[in-house]
Amino acid sequence: MVVVDGASNVSQLGEVDDLDEEPGEVIESAPPLCVGQERELNNSGLKKRLLHKGIGWETPDFGDEVTVHYVGTLLDGGTFDSTRDRNEPSTFTLGRGEVVDGLDQGIVTMTQEEIALFTVPPHLGYGEAGRQGVPPNSVVQFQVQLISWITVVDVCRDGGIIKKILEKGNRNVQPGDLDELLVKYKVKLVDDTIVAQTPEEGIEFYMKDGQFCSAMPKAIKTMKSGEKVKLIVQPQYAFGDVGRDAENEFPLIPPSSVLIIDLELVSFKPVIDVTGDSKVFKKILVEGANTIAANEGATVTVRYTAKLEDGTIFEKKGFDGENPLQFITDEEQVISGLDQAVATMTKGERSIVTIHPEYGYGSIEVMQDISIVPPSSIIIYEVEMLDFVKEKAPWEMSDQEKIETAGRKKEEGNLLFKSGKYQRARKKYDKAADYVSECGIFGDGDHKVVETLQVSCWLNGAACCLKLNNFPGAIKLCSKVLDIEFHNVKALYRRAQAYMKTADLDLAQLDIKKALEADPQNREVKLMQKNLKQLQGESNKRDAKLYSNMFAPMRNDTAVATKKLKVEKAEDKKGDAEVVATEMEKVAVSSDSGMAVDSC
Repeated sequence: MVVVDGASNVSQLGEVDDLDEEPGEVIESAPPLCVGQERELNNSGLKKRLLHKGIGWETPDFGDEVTVHYVGTLLDGGTFDSTRDRNEPSTFTLGRGEVVDGLDQGIVTMTQEEIALFTVPPHLGYGEAGRQGVPPNSVVQFQVQLISWITVVDVCRDGGIIKKILEKGNRNVQPGDLDELLVKYKVKLVDDTIVAQTPEEGIEFYMKDGQFCSAMPKAIKTMKSGEKVKLIVQPQYAFGDVGRDAENEFPLIPPSSVLIIDLELVSFKPVIDVTGDSKVFKKILVEGANTIAANEGATVTVRYTAKLEDGTIFEKKGFDGENPLQFITDEEQVISGLDQAVATMTKGERSIVTIHPEYGYGSIEVMQDISIVPPSSIIIYEVEMLDFVKEKAPWEMSDQEKIETAGRKKEEGNLLFKSGKYQRARKKYDKAADYVSECGIFGDGDHKVVETLQVSCWLNGAACCLKLNNFPGAIKLCSKVLDIEFHNVKALYRRAQAYMKTADLDLAQLDIKKALEADPQNREVKLMQKNLKQLQGESNKRDAKLYSNMFAPMRNDTAVATKKLKVEKAEDKKGDAEVVATEMEKVAVSSDSGMAVDSC
């Protein structure tokens, strides 16, 4: 092996940070070498001549474990080291000073099975010291064949979990915290004692639940489906200074043990928190043909089997000769959890959807096709998306279609509002406004219709926001209306309501004033004005009380001064009555001044 002499200039793994590109920096790559062509690398004096092209385009990196054949020679042709002569390739870690710098820097430019000749100047070779067979300050050459390499990853960047990739995965996707995993592993001590092992078929578990030791999920998060790795795990990520007792047929793990784990991520099933509150989960069993999801408003065709947690089936659609179910998402035609989960599915996808009562049948008992769903039941659907037709997007419609669709959406929102479904009504109004949001594309004849639709949708959306206590949302929508219609009384009235709820009483007063200028006899606005005055009076009282509390210490000090003055007069039986009167007058003035501040 090309051993580095102690006096040689060796590169350390940590020192390659200086080679990192600055953010945004563009570095032009040199064209690939042709066979027989030579090039200097990085203006370092190190030269590379390509003798045989490699496979693919990937190259190893510092920290990777490479296996090479090499022949080291002097410029006169004399050989000083050769793995070929030993008939055994050399394996070492790049960037760790295990070989001369020139060899490290040259190999990171090679692809698998490539053969190259590197001419290494003394400062990147054996330097002034030289080595056996290499005189001091010698230029040397290495003919290198890169046989293979193992990518090495410091998972936690502290040396606690070192991952060596033995076989790459087949997908460019890594599992998440909620996903269900199928893994195989064998765990050994450094003396090869096996202390844990999965069955031949592997073991399934959820990432969030962990497995064996803390190193396992940390490493799996960095893996791809089908990837095989070797983990070197330090005690802090294994069983620490406590160890583990003998378990099943496996022996104990002594305290402070380093573990060697052969690990394979066989596969994983993605799990998605559909509603974001851990109440509806979708586990994908079979992925769809593409990445386009149904989304809201799509007409979907699905088949499913629905059951309780104990396995009792209560409904089936699309099986045993029965037609599949067709419905429009976001129209409350099925329970909310199923509706929202199906909207995330792609064509051909098959998933298991777990739904908590809040998004299912709630606290009531429901009789379904096959069985009863008890109150407060968690229910499970195995669903397959057979097909869906997405709702037309605005850019796919003519101007007339956009106006008609916006009008229909607005009316649907009105019905939802009347039934108290304010959140869904707000979404309908938003969608309606979106269809006619680009006023510039409509002709002059349609402009007024579009403007009227927009104003109506924004006003109704603001009414929903007020019902939902979303006061900033109401203010924003009313402001949009007022940008178009400066004296729209409804917009001024609803914005004033929102301002009053957020205690912006001065802004509310301005809006009420403008509304009364536009409609002096409006009873609702007058009533609001009356309520505003009451709020302002209460606000003034609170302010006065606040200031009173702030100046209370001053008044207490004044009272103490008065009492002290009287005591001194009684004890001494001296003094002038006019002096006493003057002092008392000063106290009175001071006290009156404090009250004036409080009232302000």
